[in-house]
Amino acid sequence: MEVLPHFSHVHPLVFNDGRSHESEEVYCCACGELVSGPRFSCVDCGFHLDKNCAEAPVEMNHPFHRQHNLKLMTSSPYVEGNTICNFCNNRCEKFVYHCSCNLDFHIKCAFLSYKFLVKDSRELVLQDKPISSECHSQELNRVLCFACQKSLLGSDYISPDSGFYLHKKCSDLPLEISHLSHRHHSLLLQFNSDHLPCKICFEIQLHRGLVYCCSICKFVLHIECVSPPPIIEDPSTHEHPFTRCLRELSFNCDVCGTLGNYVSYNCSTCSLMVHKKCISLPRFIKSLWHDHPISHKYFVVDNECTTHDCPVCHEEVNMACGSYNCSKCKFIIHVNCALQDAQWYFKISKDDFDKLLNAMLEVGTMNPIFSVRNMIKVGEKMINMEIEHFSHQHNLLLSDEVKERRYCDGCSQLILTSFYCCLECDFFLHKSCAELPRKKQIRGIFHQDPFVLTPNCIFICSVCHVLSSGFAYKCEVYLCKDHTCVRCAEFAFSCTSGGHQHLLLFYRRSLGGYCNACGLSTGTHSVYRCKACNFNVHYECVTSLPQTTWHKSDRHCLILTYHEDNDYSQYHYCDVCEKERSPNTWFYHCPICDNSAHASCVSRRDRFLKRGRKIRESDHPHTLMFVEKVYDYPECHKCGHRCMDLALECLDAECKYIIHWKCSTTFQLLQNGIIDTVALTVN
Repeated sequence: MEVLPHFSHVHPLVFNDGRSHESEEVYCCACGELVSGPRFSCVDCGFHLDKNCAEAPVEMNHPFHRQHNLKLMTSSPYVEGNTICNFCNNRCEKFVYHCSCNLDFHIKCAFLSYKFLVKDSRELVLQDKPISSECHSQELNRVLCFACQKSLLGSDYISPDSGFYLHKKCSDLPLEISHLSHRHHSLLLQFNSDHLPCKICFEIQLHRGLVYCCSICKFVLHIECVSPPPIIEDPSTHEHPFTRCLRELSFNCDVCGTLGNYVSYNCSTCSLMVHKKCISLPRFIKSLWHDHPISHKYFVVDNECTTHDCPVCHEEVNMACGSYNCSKCKFIIHVNCALQDAQWYFKISKDDFDKLLNAMLEVGTMNPIFSVRNMIKVGEKMINMEIEHFSHQHNLLLSDEVKERRYCDGCSQLILTSFYCCLECDFFLHKSCAELPRKKQIRGIFHQDPFVLTPNCIFICSVCHVLSSGFAYKCEVYLCKDHTCVRCAEFAFSCTSGGHQHLLLFYRRSLGGYCNACGLSTGTHSVYRCKACNFNVHYECVTSLPQTTWHKSDRHCLILTYHEDNDYSQYHYCDVCEKERSPNTWFYHCPICDNSAHASCVSRRDRFLKRGRKIRESDHPHTLMFVEKVYDYPECHKCGHRCMDLALECLDAECKYIIHWKCSTTFQLLQNGIIDTVALTVN
């Protein structure tokens, strides 16, 4: 009786030739497959290994990974326990061959890839006859070649019994090559365990597949890039052909402006040197980062841009190299920043570029959406004293007398500057809100067409995700539900803040750290950041925290305060929730009463729903009005709890109906995305 001590089990394993007629099915504890032949077993423990897995070496010197040996492990080597096989791309749930380079294989996959290498390719083709991809085009739509990771469509391929697919041409790949772009060492066919980018196309081939690699120099070429085309012609991007130069030569790409060290493509007519991937970059695009369409230029002179800083990374753009530019606005952006995310741009033709630019310029020059009924001259300036605005049925008068707690019916923020008011009803507009354009290109959301200003509605802003009432810029494309509030429609790439002495720059994705306003992690959210200091503020904290506001806990105006001057910890408490308050984050303060409060306690999620606006609910016959009770807290007719926050109250004096805003049908429909906007009742 043959006995095998095995590192994976505490007891010796006994050999079984598999010829018994026992009906019980057993599975190999190493590969997880049904054992149908010889195996080694511990019957008492129910532990079985098929003969091949039992005799697998504890360490394997794999020809596709010559840097280190692969070590056989009984389970995932990672703390989180999630291991993906670099051969088949499936999860490893049993034994795994592992290298510290984060290279992992099922035990069977390690054998298969090894056999593929050591087996003569001609023998492989003889055993597994090549199949034309035309015969099974639908089935092969998502199947990739194991070696080059390209689709099998359009090429003959082989599929050995082992279950992987291989182009016939890839079965003939040499294991070692010499290449003109790397003359110091030979390149070996290897797994790309370090996930290095190809030196020709600059793309990174993820986990699976093979590359030609020099591990000493960290030099990698994809299989298809070993022999790049000698000449590339693309009339849509450049009028002349580009010719390949296979030399190890440093150059600045004239298209994207970044460094290249190896293969370049040259246009001798224009004296251009470019990366292979940059030849096909779009010449005209519509970008999230600019209102107008932008075009690619190989260089930009000083009078064609007002700033040399890229709005995405905020680093200087080398104007002597390629960039995207808007000649109308003198705007400039790095090529790689503009094309960083496929959702940030789309390619357009030259004709579409001209049409779109003209349309955008017309939108930018449209008159404000009001007609003037009376104006006066102050010095050299004409002031519109009375206007007829599209959002209201009565004429509006200009006023500078800020006496009461008045909120704008456009942006729902407190009025502290000049405003238009209606003498017949409770309607107010900031002067700036009254002068907003009817159509506007929104930078925070990527749309081809401008958004249209829509009055008197309740909606959730698609940029800051805050529930708002009043004016919304709405996309009019069929089935699109995008809306933006007035605050986000005025998005800027930079801003100033009373909480910091330097200019803050917008970053669409945070670089890490904590928000200096609320103290929470910035995560991967959009932030305004100081380039010189470690100062970050969430986009929402900049746009959604008003400088001055009111709260029912204080009869005076509360001011947004950025630093706590009082060092005594007993004063670091919120006078609204009565909990401890960090002295290092922003808060609201009343200098008269010396009251302080968390910004989150004062500026709640419903802060941009104007009290006094009216709506109709489907489950109540009368008009309801937004209210916030200060002294008397009646019970909600739906949940029975007292209405201490925002509520909807019936205007019929005999009805006495009141519900929490969050208990309303309208709120539930908006919150669940069933509807995207609700019309306010005007009269």
